[in-house]
Amino acid sequence: MKKFSEFKVGDEFFSTCSISEKELEEYLKFSRIKNAFLEDKQNTKQKIISGRAIISRMEGEFTRLSQIYGNHIIFVGSDGDSEWENRNTRFLKPLFTDEVLKIKFTISAKEDIDNEFGKIAINYEGTKQDGEIVVLAKKNWYRIKKSIT
Repeated sequence: MKKFSEFKVGDEFFSTCSISEKELEEYLKFSRIKNAFLEDKQNTKQKIISGRAIISRMEGEFTRLSQIYGNHIIFVGSDGDSEWENRNTRFLKPLFTDEVLKIKFTISAKEDIDNEFGKIAINYEGTKQDGEIVVLAKKNWYRIKKSIT
């Protein structure tokens, strides 16, 4: 686990994951997302994964990184990117169940809040095995305790 003082803008961390059909069904049931396209029970081997499910998994993977896990950290919001008309996430390609998602997390900003807490902004980039970018998300802010006692 890295401490707040050890994080530097530009640091990169990596993870991989996939989402099974069962995990997708559980997520859709829990989140109560209603989307006719996602509910289509077509006879295909793989199902398309909703963008929210992808972001949720990426968030979970971030908090499980060895550099992050153990910190008192909480997601506090997303800032828009001025180059994207103040939006923070772009889905560029579909991701299907059981496809591998390679994730790069980059620290894009770091700020002190007070003596006890700071904030780090994380950019997410998710790609398929072949390098095709699936999703980009910028400026996901986390409040993090500076020292754990």
